[in-house]
Amino acid sequence: MASTAFPSRDDFAALLNEALGGEDGGFEGRVVKGTVTGIENDMALIDVGLKSEGRVPLREFAAPGQKADLKVGDEVEVYVDRVENAHGEAMLSRDRARREAAWDKLEAEFTESARVEGVIFGRVKGGFTVDLDGAVAFLPGSQVDIRPVRDVTPLMDIPQPFQILKMDRRRGNIVVSRRAILEETRAEQRSGLIQTLAEGQIIEGVVKNITDYGAFVDLGGIDGLLHVTDLSYKRINHPNEMINIGDTVRVQIIRINRDTQRISLGMKQLESDPWEGAAAKYPIGAKLSGRVTNITEYGAFVELEAGIEGLVHVSEMSWTKKNVHPGKIVSTSQEVEVLVLEVDPEKRRISLGLKQAQHNPWDSFAERHPIGSTVEGEVKNATEFGLFIGLDGDVDGMVHMSDIAWGISGEDALALHRKGETVEAVVLDIDVEKERISLGMKQLERGGPAAGGTSAAAAGLNKNAIVTVTVLEVRDGGLEVQAGEDGATGFIKRSDLGRDRDEQRSERFQLGQKFDAMVTGFDRAKKPTFSVKAMQIAEEKQAVAQYGSSDSGASLGDILGEALKAKNEG
Repeated sequence: MASTAFPSRDDFAALLNEALGGEDGGFEGRVVKGTVTGIENDMALIDVGLKSEGRVPLREFAAPGQKADLKVGDEVEVYVDRVENAHGEAMLSRDRARREAAWDKLEAEFTESARVEGVIFGRVKGGFTVDLDGAVAFLPGSQVDIRPVRDVTPLMDIPQPFQILKMDRRRGNIVVSRRAILEETRAEQRSGLIQTLAEGQIIEGVVKNITDYGAFVDLGGIDGLLHVTDLSYKRINHPNEMINIGDTVRVQIIRINRDTQRISLGMKQLESDPWEGAAAKYPIGAKLSGRVTNITEYGAFVELEAGIEGLVHVSEMSWTKKNVHPGKIVSTSQEVEVLVLEVDPEKRRISLGLKQAQHNPWDSFAERHPIGSTVEGEVKNATEFGLFIGLDGDVDGMVHMSDIAWGISGEDALALHRKGETVEAVVLDIDVEKERISLGMKQLERGGPAAGGTSAAAAGLNKNAIVTVTVLEVRDGGLEVQAGEDGATGFIKRSDLGRDRDEQRSERFQLGQKFDAMVTGFDRAKKPTFSVKAMQIAEEKQAVAQYGSSDSGASLGDILGEALKAKNEG
C-alpha cells in the first residue's frame, strides 16, 4: 500500500505565494483586506485568509480622542508585517495600513498643493503632532496661527484643514501649517471686504496694535493704518497719548490701495479744521500767548490753540542773544508772548516773533543815552577794527580804532586796552534798525578837540619846535602828554621815547613828570604828536655842525659834551 504524502509548512507557503502571484506578491509588507471575526477585550481578531488570524488593538481603528466603531463582520484593511509570529498568529497593523494609504493620498495632494484634513493630538519639542488620517505630521509652533497662541488645547482633537509644507516618504517626515490656511482665508476675506469700502467712508474699528508712527485698526477682518499725523490737528508725540489697544475708534478712510490692500485712516478729518479762518483770527502784528511745544536748531514751535502752531525762527527770538541755540532762550511747555509776523493758511504756516513782543533794548538805550552823552562799559571783545563795549540793557556799542585815542595809529590804540577793562566813551551815533551804537573814547581826552581843549594852532606850536611836556597818562604803548600848562595834548609812542631801548620803556615815566620833546607833526584834528627820539637826533646833528665833525679827530661823545657844556653856560 502506497503511503500518502502530506504537504509540509514550506509547501503550504509556496502554494500560498503561488496563489498570490509568486514570491514577489506575498502577504508580508502588503495592505490586504480582512474580516473582523471577533472582539476580545481591547483587541480585534482579523481573518485575512492565512492559516491563523491576527490581533489588532481597537485603538488603531479609532480617531484620536474617540472610540472605535467596529463590530464582527466588518471588512477592514490591515498591513501584514509577518505571516506568523512565535505564537503562530499573523502580525497585522491597522495603523500601518492607514499610514500607507494616507501617504499615497498625501503625496498626490501635496503635488496639487491641496489642503488636507488632520487632527492635532500631541505635543513635541518645537510644536505639535498631527494625525493626517494615519500619517503623523509635524506642526511647528510658528505655524499654528497668524499670531502667537499661548494655549493650543482648544485646537486639539478637532478635525481641521492644514497645508503640507514639506514631505519626505523615505524618511517619514511631513511638515504642515495651519497658519497658511488662515492667511489664505484672511486674504480672501480681505479681498471681499475691501470691495465694500470706499475713500471718504466713516467706519468704526478696534485698535489692534500701536507703534511709534501710528496705530493699526481692525475694520472687521482687514487692518487699516492710522498714522500719528492723522490722529489730531494738534501735535502728538506718540499715539498712546490719545488711544489704547482695544479702544473702539471712529475713523475716516483716507486712501485705499486695492493692489496692496493697504488702507490709510484718519481721525482728525472728523474734526473741524482749525486753520479755516486762521488769517482773520491771527492778523499780522497781533500779540498772542502760546505754549512752546517743540525746540529745534532753527527755532521753536509755539502752539496758539489746538492744531495751530507757529514757528519762532532763531533770528526772531532775542534782540541781544545772537547765534544761541533756541533751547537756551526758551524751554518746552513754557508759556510765552509772541507777535504774528506772517500767516500762510494754504501752507498752514504762521511765522512768529518772540523778541518783537518785548521792548526793543536799542530803543530803550536811545531814550536813556542821547547822542553826545557819556556811557561806561566793559570791553567785551577787541577786533582788528575796534572795540566792542558792553552797555546797560544788554546791548553792545563799538569804538572804531580811529576813535580810541588821539595822536597814534589805530593799531597802537587797540593795543592800549584789554578785554574786561572798564572804559568811558561818548555816544556818537545810534541806528536802531541796524542795532548799532557808535562810541568814541578819544573825544573824552583832556585837551582834545572834542573835549574843548586848545588846538595845536592856538597854542602856537610849530612842527620841529622843542617844547616842555607834562605826562598825563602812562600806557603800555606810550605816554599821553600836554604841552605847557594848558596847551594841546598829544601822544608819544613808545618807540619815540628815546633812541636806546632802555629809554623806550614808558613805565620809567611818572604822572606829572616834565621833559622836553619835539613836535613832529599834527593829525587830522590838528592834534600834535611828540618825539624825544627825534629831538635827540636833531640835537646831535646840530652839535656836529657847530663843534666839528668826527673827521677832526673828536669823538661823538666829545662833541656832545661840548654842546651840553655850552648849553648849560648859556
